[in-house]
Amino acid sequence: MDSASDETLDRLLRHMAWANQGVLAALADAPEESLALHANHEPEWTVHGIVRHFVRSAGFYAQRLGAEVDLLERDAAAPPENIESLAAAVTVYDAALRDQSHQPEAILPHTRPDGTTVTRARSTILAQAVHHATEHRAQIAGILSANGIRVIDLDEFDVWALGDAEGRGE
Repeated sequence: MDSASDETLDRLLRHMAWANQGVLAALADAPEESLALHANHEPEWTVHGIVRHFVRSAGFYAQRLGAEVDLLERDAAAPPENIESLAAAVTVYDAALRDQSHQPEAILPHTRPDGTTVTRARSTILAQAVHHATEHRAQIAGILSANGIRVIDLDEFDVWALGDAEGRGE
């Protein structure tokens, strides 16, 4: 990979980690009851459940790439983590993803719980990690906004805002 590609990927992963932390910080300041909100057509996907899902998924993607990270419990009956503990977990997972992005491209196998094996390129897993987090941050912002809670302005978490936050003006 050339240096421009390396910088592009690193910027995407830095942005993802920064935006994840910003959205979780906003949720930590939101009214507690906002974590139970959901889109009308998907009552099982609460804001808290979506956060937990995208955080756990970040850990799963990092593991698929070879990182040694502990995943959150998969059991939905487990007591829910608070936003602060989810923010701490995603910090570890996002750092592991960034670490793994420096490894050479490879096709990586994964055995699913049903015993089937799938393979994915390292770059595909990294791209999925970035897009997955972005999708769910937007979903959370939409649910809150639809319910009149305006604690997340996604324009404050765009790539330009990251450049400003880093003092790079890029």
